[in-house]
Amino acid sequence: MQETEWKKDYEEFEKVTRQFYAGQVSVPQYKGFSGGFGSYAQRGGKAGMLRLRLPGGRLSVDKLGFVVRSMEQYKIDKIHLTTCQTIQLHNLSADAVCDLAVAALEHGIVTRGGGGDFPRNVMASPLSGVEKGEYFDVLPYAEAAGRYLMGLIKTVKLPRKLKVCFSNSQANHTHATFRDLGFAARKDGLFDVYSAGGLGNNPKMGVLVAEAVSGNQILYYVKAMVKLFVSYGNYENRAKARTRYMQEVLGDKYAEAYREKLAEAMQEENLDIQAAQAEVTKKPDGIRVEDRRAIPQKQEGLYAVEYHPVGGCPAPAKLKELYEAVKEMDQVELRIAPDEKLYVINLTGMEAEKILGITKDSAGTAFEASVACIGASICQVGLRDSQKLLAQLAAASREWGYEDGVLPKIHISGCPSSCGTHQIGRIGLRGAVKKVDGKPQPAFVLTVNGNDEEGKERFGEQVGTIAEAEIPVFFEELGKEVSDAGMKFDQWYEGHADRFLEIAERYC
Repeated sequence: MQETEWKKDYEEFEKVTRQFYAGQVSVPQYKGFSGGFGSYAQRGGKAGMLRLRLPGGRLSVDKLGFVVRSMEQYKIDKIHLTTCQTIQLHNLSADAVCDLAVAALEHGIVTRGGGGDFPRNVMASPLSGVEKGEYFDVLPYAEAAGRYLMGLIKTVKLPRKLKVCFSNSQANHTHATFRDLGFAARKDGLFDVYSAGGLGNNPKMGVLVAEAVSGNQILYYVKAMVKLFVSYGNYENRAKARTRYMQEVLGDKYAEAYREKLAEAMQEENLDIQAAQAEVTKKPDGIRVEDRRAIPQKQEGLYAVEYHPVGGCPAPAKLKELYEAVKEMDQVELRIAPDEKLYVINLTGMEAEKILGITKDSAGTAFEASVACIGASICQVGLRDSQKLLAQLAAASREWGYEDGVLPKIHISGCPSSCGTHQIGRIGLRGAVKKVDGKPQPAFVLTVNGNDEEGKERFGEQVGTIAEAEIPVFFEELGKEVSDAGMKFDQWYEGHADRFLEIAERYC
C-alpha cells in the first residue's frame, strides 16, 4: 500500500483527536482509538505523543529533515528513541498531532498501527549491511516484512500487538529469539525462526519453529504467525492476549500448530520475495579515525559513529545540528538501535571526525548509556519516572568517578511492561511500590544477570525491591566494591554473585 493511501484514515483520527483535546472524549476512550494511529495522550491528558514507525530503525536524511523541521514548526521539546527503533515526539498539541501524522506520509513515515492491536515496527540489527562480522544483511528482509504487515492492518483483527524482528548475528540486539516472531540469521545465509516469545508480564523465550529458512520465504512465516495468533490468541482477556500466552494454551504442540498454519500459508498464495541487498559505493578518504564511538564498517575505510544521548532523548538542537552536517554527505543515513542510541553510517574518516565533534554529549560510560523507557511523567500506565532516575544516576556517576565498566549498562522500566527491557539487563530495575515504616514509597524491583545474546539468553533474576531514594546509594556502594577489586562489573560478578546479593539485600 502506498503511503499516501493512508491519508483517508487520518480524517477520522483528526476528528476524534480534536474532540479529545476539547474534553469531549475520555482518556480511556481516546487510548482505544488513537493507539491505532501511533498516538497516545500523555499523563494528565493535556498533551499527546506521536510514534514514527521506522522499519529496521532506518532514518534517512530526508526523514531526519522532516523530524527537525517538525520540531521547529511545533516547538517540540521532547524526543525519545525507543527500544523498538522508533522516534516518539512528545508534548504535542492537537494541531501538532493531527498535522504531523499526515505530513509524515509524504516522507514515507506511516504512524498507522504504531500502537494498539496491530503489527508494530519491524526491527532489524541497527548496523545491518555495514557491520563487520555480521552473517548477512537482514535489513531488506525486515523492510519486506514491514510492508507485508502494513497491508494487513485493515484486513486482520489481532488480539493484541505483534512484534517481528530480524537479527544479523549472535549479538541478538533485536531479541529475535524471544519476540512474537524472530528471524535469527545463520552463518550459512539462512534464518532460524522463533515464535511466541516476549518480555513484560510472564516473559517467555521463543519457541524454535523452523530452521534453515531461505530469506525469500520469510513472508510465509510471517503469515503463519498472523494466522496462528488469530486462531489461538485470547480475544477475551487483554492481559493474556500476547503471543507468549499461546505457549500455555498449546503446550508442547505449539511448534506443530505453527507449522500447520505455515503449510496453509504456503498453499494460499505466492509470497516469495527477492530482497535486493543495498550496495555502498562510497569511496573512503584515507583518514583513519581512532575513537571508541567510531566503528569501522565492513566497507573498508568507512565508519559508523555511535551517538547515545542519555535516556535516548536527544536535544532538539542536537538533531538539527546533525541534520545540517549530514544533509550533503553522500550515502549517509542514521540507524536507531534497540538500546536507545543511534548510529550515523557510511562516513569517511573526515566526516566521522565531524560527527564525533557534534555528538560530544554522547554517554561517556556504559552506565551513562543505560536504557530507560519514557517514564511515568509522560506515560499513562507508568508507575515510576525511569527517565528521572536515570538522569539522577548518570549525574551521580560523574561525581563518583568510577572507571568505565565498573558499573554496567542498566535497564530501567517504569512498570512491568518492560519498555526499558529491564528483564534482559545485566542489572534491571522495574517500577514498583515498597512499604517503608508502614507507608508506601516509590520503589523499583531489582533484577540481575539478564542476557540477550543468542545461545546465552536468560531473564534477570529478581533480587528484591529498593526504595527509589536508596538506589543511588546502592550503586555508589556497588561501584566502590567493584572498583576496589580492580575489576569491571561483568568480570567481578562472575566470581562475586553472592557478594552482589549481600550488598543488594541491605537495600531491599
